[in-house]
Amino acid sequence: MKIRPRISVGVVLWLAVANICCLLTAAQTTSAQNSTGTTKTDAKQTATQQSPVNTRVKITVTGGDNNTAVENASVYVKYVEEHKITKDKKLELNVKTSREGVAHVPNAPSGRVLIQVIAEGWKTYGRWYDITDPNQEFKIHLERPPKWY
Repeated sequence: MKIRPRISVGVVLWLAVANICCLLTAAQTTSAQNSTGTTKTDAKQTATQQSPVNTRVKITVTGGDNNTAVENASVYVKYVEEHKITKDKKLELNVKTSREGVAHVPNAPSGRVLIQVIAEGWKTYGRWYDITDPNQEFKIHLERPPKWY
């Protein structure tokens, strides 16, 4: 009867490489602390404070020939949250317009988003936009639907 080893050579090599990587990152962290006096987490916090991930978007909805404000319209902001390991997540934010036809989306992500506007008595609107500024404003003009005979 032949006795097989419980740990294969591939597992041993993988563990050795993982340990070397951990030692290298620990050495880099300590050298970064010694040279700058700040830790790596402090650098991450200052980077997130300088570049905001979430933005506040203002969407103004008007309609018709007179550019009247469209109130109580549903505004959908759809975007994809990308993940490196798992599947990408499709998310959607829904807000309503005020009497002035203004909708505020407080936590809109920066990047490419789909803005759809649905209002009763108006033609449905949808278009892809790129959100680049932290406080960006979009003006959307709706039209009347065609008449059915």
